[in-house]
Amino acid sequence: MLLEMQNVSKTYHTAKSEVCALNDLTLTIDAGQFQAVQGPSGCGKTTLLLIAGGLLAPDSGTVLVDGTNPYSLPPNDRAQFRATNIGFVFQQFHLIPYLGVLDNVLAPAIASGRSDAQARAEELIAHFGMQDRLHHVPAQLSTGERQRTALARALLNEPKVLLADEPTGNLDHENAAAVLGYLKEFTTGGGAVLLVTHDDRAVEYAESVTNIDGGQIVAPQPA
Repeated sequence: MLLEMQNVSKTYHTAKSEVCALNDLTLTIDAGQFQAVQGPSGCGKTTLLLIAGGLLAPDSGTVLVDGTNPYSLPPNDRAQFRATNIGFVFQQFHLIPYLGVLDNVLAPAIASGRSDAQARAEELIAHFGMQDRLHHVPAQLSTGERQRTALARALLNEPKVLLADEPTGNLDHENAAAVLGYLKEFTTGGGAVLLVTHDDRAVEYAESVTNIDGGQIVAPQPA
């Protein structure tokens, strides 16, 4: 398994209340698998991604990415592990506004130290049909071009797992289909995709769909 989450729980504490985001949740994704997760707002989808990505430690349970528990690593080693094993794609893109496409795609190389980063970035940009936008900043790009740039950035270090948070939420039908096709393509090369979404178009590309509510799996089913 490339991603294993066993009996994972997470509760957020405030001065007045406690909110259980995940409650003893178990989820596994194998190499070559495209797994979609759906559920209402506040059901724990974003917490699930943050914990899977090594960004938010669970209160209990185990997280393994390709056999390694990122939370067992010192902070600097964990950041290095994320940079080389996990890619993130978000609805809001999170591109650096003053950098062009090429430099945005190259950003993960700062953490990984990849020696062939420039060649790899240019190859990805060309693959996504963005070679004529190398030095355009995000404000000069269409919404679809921004998401393709973000996807190229996520793939720079050839991660084993892609975590996607509503990646089609801001896209029209044509651009959504293109991005979902690229995610599907990633799994054909042996990678694993975990996508959380409200978008029914997205789940059509998944091998399986898991519904969660109240931090628990309620109805896994074939897509």
